[in-house]
Formats: sequence, structure tokens, C-alpha cells
Amino acid sequence: MTTPETLSDNTIKSYRTNGYVHIPEIISKEEAAIFAEAALKLQKKHIKEGTTNSDRPVFTQMVNMWREDETMRTLTLHPNVAAVARRLAGVPLRLWHDQTLIKKPHNNTPTEFHQDQPYWPHANSNHPISAWIALVDVPAERGCMTFIPRAQNRTDLPAQSLGDPRSLFTICPELEWEPRVTVPLKAGDCTFHHGRCPHMATPNLTDDSRVAHVVIFIDRTTTYLNRGHVITDPLGLKEGTLLDGELFPEVA
Repeated sequence: MTTPETLSDNTIKSYRTNGYVHIPEIISKEEAAIFAEAALKLQKKHIKEGTTNSDRPVFTQMVNMWREDETMRTLTLHPNVAAVARRLAGVPLRLWHDQTLIKKPHNNTPTEFHQDQPYWPHANSNHPISAWIALVDVPAERGCMTFIPRAQNRTDLPAQSLGDPRSLFTICPELEWEPRVTVPLKAGDCTFHHGRCPHMATPNLTDDSRVAHVVIFIDRTTTYLNRGHVITDPLGLKEGTLLDGELFPEVA
């Protein structure tokens, strides 16, 4: 497994320069299989309860599974994931939320290029970092990630549409001509990416579900920005409130 102790200076430099990095074996393959099984069971449960939109063409999204399921809590709060994120980001972190993303077989729909951070109600967070963990093998044909390196410095862009292939490039035309890097992952591997690194995921053209779990970390100093979001809408927060406490625990 890749651990904070085995993380090289070149790997850290690559993340901070390019805005993303591939980390092999952030968890073991055996762990990944356990978590994949738990994620698929949760998907069936949510579909039965009508609490997830399984018909959406891009993916099924289940948020804050660490609050619902003990097995997924183990993954979201996995000490190795948090510790590697801390070394890459270079600042103390807390959890923002997790999300399990499942692309059904032959969904034929990519997740289009976008940045994450414009969606979030955050201020004072300069080092947001997401761990996108493959719980099954994710070759390019199954829906792996593609990144636009070195574009995480574009902190001035509004939110983009995940379903519109022209959204990011209409907002920022120069990014259309930047190189793109696609990163296939084996089960247990992950990519870490900065919240402003533009990325997309390819369609799932295979016979099996693509199962990924994303753990999103933010600076410990992050405060609430008055903007709608499924995580913070029920909390009644005032602008400028520190995002802390049980829902946003310090992790590394």
C-alpha cells in the first residue's frame, strides 16, 4: 500500500504542480472488494426506498454514506486515505463529505469536464482535495477519470454543468486546448485531485458497474458561504460560520 511514509517528494510535487496525482493501492484490493459489495447493497436499498435517482444517465450518487453505513464509514474515515491527503495538500484537513458514485453498465454517458469547488458553499479553503477511490477495476472503458493538468489555478470560474460537454470550455475557452490525461485505476487505487482541477469521467461501456467512492477534504479553516448545497442547507448556518463539529470532523 501507498502510505504517507512511502509517498515520495516527487509525487507530492506532481500533485501540487498538476492538481492531481495517481496513488496506487491507497487501500488493499481485499478492502476494495468489501467496500464495493457494501456500496452496491446501499444502491439497491436506496433504489428500493426511492432515495436515489437510479435513472439519471450519468451516475447514481449517494452522499454521506459514512453517516449511514458502518462499512462505508470505515472507508471514508480510513486513516491512510486522510494521512496521504494531508501530505499532498500540506495543510490540516477536515472532512467535507463523501459520495459513492456508481455508473451502471453501458450507461454510454460521460461525466463532462468540471471543477468541484464552484459547487461548494466554502470560503477560506485554498487546498480542497478529493480522493477518488476505485472499488473495482476501472479501465478507460468503465468510467475512469481524465484531468486537465495545471488548471487548478483557475479559481475565478463559476460552476459548470456535468451534463454539458461545452460548459467548461464555453466559460473558459483556452482550457479546451490544454493537454488531457486519462488515468485508469485498479481496485484499491485512487486519484487525488484539487477541488479546482478540471476533470471528467468516461462512459461505462462494459458489462459491469463502475463503483467509486470519493472522500472530499477541505482546509480546517473553511467557513460557510451562503450558497445552496445539499450538505449545508438543513443546518441553518450563518455566513462565516466555521465548518466544524461532528459533521465536519478533523481528520489529519
